Amino acid sequence: MVIAPVEDDYDDDYYDEDDDYYDDEDEAKPAPPPESLARKAVRGVGEGLITMGLVVLLFVVYEVYVTDLLSAEKQQDATAALDSEWSSNVVTPPPADPNRKAKLELVEGKAFAKMYIPVFGNDWKFSVVEGTTDKHLEIGPGHYKDTAQPGEPGNFSIAGHRVGKGAPFNDLDLLQSCNAIVVQTQTQWFVYRVLPMRSEVAGWASNARSKEPSCAGVAPLSTTLGEAYAKTVGQEIVVPTQGEVIAPIPHQVNATVPPEKQARLLTLTTCHPRFSDKQRLIVHAIETKSYPVADGFVPPEMTEG
Repeated sequence: MVIAPVEDDYDDDYYDEDDDYYDDEDEAKPAPPPESLARKAVRGVGEGLITMGLVVLLFVVYEVYVTDLLSAEKQQDATAALDSEWSSNVVTPPPADPNRKAKLELVEGKAFAKMYIPVFGNDWKFSVVEGTTDKHLEIGPGHYKDTAQPGEPGNFSIAGHRVGKGAPFNDLDLLQSCNAIVVQTQTQWFVYRVLPMRSEVAGWASNARSKEPSCAGVAPLSTTLGEAYAKTVGQEIVVPTQGEVIAPIPHQVNATVPPEKQARLLTLTTCHPRFSDKQRLIVHAIETKSYPVADGFVPPEMTEG
């Protein structure tokens, strides 16, 4: 229903010369005092800070959210390419000797394996690419060149972002000793488990956790492989220049231990703390099992949560 407008009965011809309303209207309003230089400076600084804050906020939104979307698309493309390659290639049977693993042909920027961390949920899975440049890590976790391949003696080492660009290693600090990290190639499944933490090493044998089924094959490496592995624990924080953490024997750059006597390790590296690159968070794990890939087979470790 339309409401009818109210008619104005005000008489425009009415005027009372004694009415104060008209007297006030005729008086000139005083001019505001001139603005001081100090006030202008404060206002300018305030406006500048607001502008800078907006720029920083937009940058954070871009780094955390926009780059996540862009990296998700690149990760999907890499995974699709890997799936296509695996489905079209003739599978070479794995070597009969369990101590020998089929050598992969790694191509920079291309995915060659898939990685799962069951404790992070069923949806945590990433294809791993060869290389660790910014361009490579925008796709997903990247394999350090010249480190071991999956299942090989030595140190299979992978880097990944913790914030933005897919953030595959955002929760890496939540991993605990014996948590499984599963790596799949075209022919093999490899199960790695996080080593005991530094605080657990001394009393590991009497630790109730060491008796859990998930900890089978996990023990401080210094007790099983000698003092060369004394510094290799489940988690550590280092500075970016400490590249020795991805050496075949972590922290032992000049070690001369023959490959057949080296542990089969997996090392994950990421920035620490979040939103900073001042340090690196390192997680070390050891291979405890491997399975041949077969139609319909999924390692039982994949159900751990």
